[in-house]
Amino acid sequence: MNRAVVPSSTRTQRDPRVSVVMPFLNAQQFIQEAIDSVRAQTYSSWELLLVDDGSSDGSTEIALRYAGQYPRQIRYLVHDGHENRGISASLNRGIHHAAGEYIALLDADDVWLPQKLEQQVVILDSYPEVGMLYGAAQYWYSWTGKPEDRERDCIPQYGVQPNTLLQPPKLLTLFLQGAAPVPCPCSVLLRRKVIGAITFEESFRRIFTDQVFYAKVCLKVPVFVSSECWARYRKHPASSCAVVGRTGQLNAARLIFLDWLAKYLTQQGVDDPEIWHALRHKQRRHRHLTLYRLLERARHPVAQIDGLSKLIARRILPPPIHSWLKVHWSQVGSSARQ
Repeated sequence: MNRAVVPSSTRTQRDPRVSVVMPFLNAQQFIQEAIDSVRAQTYSSWELLLVDDGSSDGSTEIALRYAGQYPRQIRYLVHDGHENRGISASLNRGIHHAAGEYIALLDADDVWLPQKLEQQVVILDSYPEVGMLYGAAQYWYSWTGKPEDRERDCIPQYGVQPNTLLQPPKLLTLFLQGAAPVPCPCSVLLRRKVIGAITFEESFRRIFTDQVFYAKVCLKVPVFVSSECWARYRKHPASSCAVVGRTGQLNAARLIFLDWLAKYLTQQGVDDPEIWHALRHKQRRHRHLTLYRLLERARHPVAQIDGLSKLIARRILPPPIHSWLKVHWSQVGSSARQ
């Protein structure tokens, strides 16, 4: 990395190198901390675009206050009629209004560490062919202040050799195979002219918005994976992923994403056998999730076959028969222990 950061003192705030796009919807509890983490950056040639996705709580007022106090660096954007159009549409709106050559993403419930932009700009300056850069993000439970949550904080393994430049479409294959975790948006920096016309897919309003975008990027441009951790990804029960998971909609949402990806790969003329094999395997798995879970249990030692039999019986037998078998198993187990 021989190229240095362009000193921010040589650029005006009206000509930022980095445009930070922060979509938000009813984020009153966290948005101030997210904004302050941008303002605390050691790199100062940035602008922050706060994109209101139809909030009805105090987050709109907070965003307007920051935009009013720091008009040279912070702007407030909103959809026509203060409409709720989803995360992807909000990100696209922010990117459309961005002035920077680099685009950074930050959800309103996450935070950056102070050197995030400074270090990432150095890397992208050193690799002009790279379209996207990301590092690790801490899965952040301890924001609650509870002692038991401190032990839950972790940084997931990369799944790839860090400080590596990956050519397309290798990273997409690794994502589909589950060999590498999908990066958190808060850890990403994009080079605008390299990603070109790649946009977020607005039919994905709530979850898998990032995975759709990453799939497009990883098919087209080189991606640099850094060893650094630059962000904290807040884990909390009101997040979109947590809500969808809790309501049992996650697998259906994942299938929608996988089916979209199959269609997109076909449209783009992608014939890479590794990608298609990984995608088809993932589609089968999530279309028949219960069966795959049963098969996984069946791979365990023979001593666990009894548990597998009980699981199958519970799922497929009528309740009266299953109840009778439960009593029978109990009696057999009791006799075996005597």
